[in-house]
Amino acid sequence: MAHPSKNDTHVAVIGAGNVGIAVAYYLATEHGLEDIVLLDPLPPMSLTSAQSGENYRDWWPHAIMTAFTSRSITLMEQIEQASPGIIGMTRGGYALATRQADPAALVENLRETYAGISEDIRVHDHRLSGYQFDRACAWPEAPGGVDVILGAGPVHEAFPEFSPDILSVVHIRRAGSINARDLGQFMLSALKSRNVEVRQGKVVAIAHSGKYHLDVLGADGTVQTLAAESVVNAAGPYADEIAKMLGQDLPIYNVYQQKIAFDDVLQVIPRDMPFSIDIDGQTLAWTEEEKALLRDDPEMRHWLEPMPGNIHCRPDGPRSGTRIKLGWAYNKKKSDVHDGEPLDGQFPEFVLRGASRLHPGLKNYLAALPAPLSHYGGYYTMNDENLPLIGPLDGQGAFMAIALSGYGTMGACAAGSLCASWVAGKQVSRLEANLSLARYQDPALMAEIQKQGQGEL
Repeated sequence: MAHPSKNDTHVAVIGAGNVGIAVAYYLATEHGLEDIVLLDPLPPMSLTSAQSGENYRDWWPHAIMTAFTSRSITLMEQIEQASPGIIGMTRGGYALATRQADPAALVENLRETYAGISEDIRVHDHRLSGYQFDRACAWPEAPGGVDVILGAGPVHEAFPEFSPDILSVVHIRRAGSINARDLGQFMLSALKSRNVEVRQGKVVAIAHSGKYHLDVLGADGTVQTLAAESVVNAAGPYADEIAKMLGQDLPIYNVYQQKIAFDDVLQVIPRDMPFSIDIDGQTLAWTEEEKALLRDDPEMRHWLEPMPGNIHCRPDGPRSGTRIKLGWAYNKKKSDVHDGEPLDGQFPEFVLRGASRLHPGLKNYLAALPAPLSHYGGYYTMNDENLPLIGPLDGQGAFMAIALSGYGTMGACAAGSLCASWVAGKQVSRLEANLSLARYQDPALMAEIQKQGQGEL
């Protein structure tokens, strides 16, 4: 039964994507704070959450992100164990493919980022002895750690679907996919029986005088004021606007990234293939005629230049299905969320061209793009170091759980739990401090973050 709208609450959470929902969920379930209003101008999970890649992994180029996502995966596992199958958790892993014969720098980074986390790094040098990859096993039985497979023979014994020029694969094992909508719906269902109101409305102004006073524009065009003791900014691509209403400027911006999905009617991609990433940069293959045409078009000639790596592909949906997803987060341009989504009509062809370097069978779709084809995108809200911002916002009772650029689904549970701890006034861990604005006051930490990398995979 829906709760009547109230004009006073303990906590107002702005943003009803997976992160905002998770903040409310953990406030209620871990801390017993149930007097919450969840605010969003759209229905829950309508914006960036609806465009999720629905993937997760416990390794990133920086140890802070590895610890953060490891915690989030543990929380997702707890949800999945509570009712097996409820969020569709799989564990095929992440396969990072490269044409390097010995990716020594990547292996060394693995050792650095897993420091303090008990994860095994197993190197299989020119043989697969000890490597186990049962593509049909359930996630609780799948191994953790990382398998590094070296040599064309072992690589293609393990991953025959990859291009023959792949010489090494780093297989992150505690990784896979979940159903993002089911995760959000699980949390919303748990909140229904508690004193939590989900209200459709846009926050247009915030004042602070003893309490926070939020002016909320409703769907009927009227503005109502909601008083709250605490406010959580979980507004995704609109987080900067909400921060400014609270008198804060944050080092965040939006970058728009695109994906495509279609039915793999030619069965090019095995249904049990893990989430696969070609980490090598490349220059797209063009005919001389195509190169001339691209060269003459100022808007298109950048496609002749070397492109970054990390193009990815994975099966989507059940193993009995045919749908696959491809993505390439190469865009670096900042976007204004009010300008409309900058979908590039050429992206489907170009991502197919790029992905076919690792999956040669995809070239069969270039003559005529598969139809129907879903071409969509979402805003990555981020900062230069590409780490979340979770914690106090103004020192007076405002908090944030924002800047989860491209990892909002996999990081939602940890972001919600960590932010809920801040709101509830619990003791702060080192991880929580490193994810808050406090990190900008720690030059040694910021130097370490820059040295290890931004975690863009």
